[in-house]
Amino acid sequence: MSGIYIHIPFCKKACHYCDFYFTTSLQQESIMVEAICTELVLKKERIKGNVASIYFGGGTPSILSEESLGKIFDTIFKNYTVDRQAEVTFEANPDDLTQEKIKLFKRFPINRFSIGIQSFFNEDLVWMNRAHNANEAETCVQLAQDNGFENLTIDLIYGFPLLTDLKLESNLDKALDLQIPHISAYALTVEPRTALAYAIKTKKQPPISDKQSADQFITLMEKLSANGFEQYEISNFAKPGNYAVHNTNYWRGVPFIGIGPSAHGFDGANRTMNPANNAVYLQKLEKDILPEQVEILSIKNRFNEYVMTSLRTMWGLSLDKVKQDFGETFLLATKKQLPKFLANGWLLQKGETIYLTQSGKLFADHIASEMFVVEED
Repeated sequence: MSGIYIHIPFCKKACHYCDFYFTTSLQQESIMVEAICTELVLKKERIKGNVASIYFGGGTPSILSEESLGKIFDTIFKNYTVDRQAEVTFEANPDDLTQEKIKLFKRFPINRFSIGIQSFFNEDLVWMNRAHNANEAETCVQLAQDNGFENLTIDLIYGFPLLTDLKLESNLDKALDLQIPHISAYALTVEPRTALAYAIKTKKQPPISDKQSADQFITLMEKLSANGFEQYEISNFAKPGNYAVHNTNYWRGVPFIGIGPSAHGFDGANRTMNPANNAVYLQKLEKDILPEQVEILSIKNRFNEYVMTSLRTMWGLSLDKVKQDFGETFLLATKKQLPKFLANGWLLQKGETIYLTQSGKLFADHIASEMFVVEED
């Protein structure tokens, strides 16, 4: 079963570290929603079976009006067959999850919130230029739970200068006390053309410490594992049975369509990419023209993506799948790279499946890149 990803390109303010595509002006909300609905209709033939997951990302979907949400959901359910058990995830900022707004969301098929907490400390949130405060970070979770939303995930950031090890422990303790069943934890990365990158370049902020990030990642893995969480993907921890359906399907190569400015899609062989430009996106869809570019993935591209995504998960890289989907040449190339990583303890082999060890997770990108098959010029 396939998925639908919808990118909502609006935010209240720009976080200093963020390089996702968005605008802080809501003036175009109505025409953007119309364009999103048009794109949904134009792409309806791409999903042949039931829709297993719908994911509203961004940007900040939780700032949309009731009318906008109604139009999008009406378009989806009129044009697609949505599985009765489909996961419908809605990214939200804590300051948007008020009692009134949560009751509004209950009118729609939303059954999972992804809440951008990042930290439970005010000084951290100010440093990041987040729109919410520490009190809202905690109360929004309780409000969601009180209104029947038990399937929650929160985002936490680690590895930034203000986050001491004690504060990280406190953030994790707070999440555990709130009985949140899924946590996505990301090391702060400095993306080009962000306020954080400029502040570091001009020495207004210290550079990010790789050692701090590594040490805090180890703390995350150990503490969450000790409290019954499974690290089913490098950045994602869940209590058993609470894996994210939509994101898990990404990592397993399940097709999905991407809707909205900057959204990507995947049909199993090719990738689509919408422009990260509201004006271009709207102009095309006003004429019922899909604004996407199509990237035809070579067998080497698809193999490399499988290596990267499979190694990041608890299910690992299957040598049988490599042979079946890509052939003997790719299997031999993979096996050739394994001994050095098995010997240094970064990889573990069980039968015909290869897994990252805990120490190997610190070097996941390096290991994957070493196992890639390089395109010839």
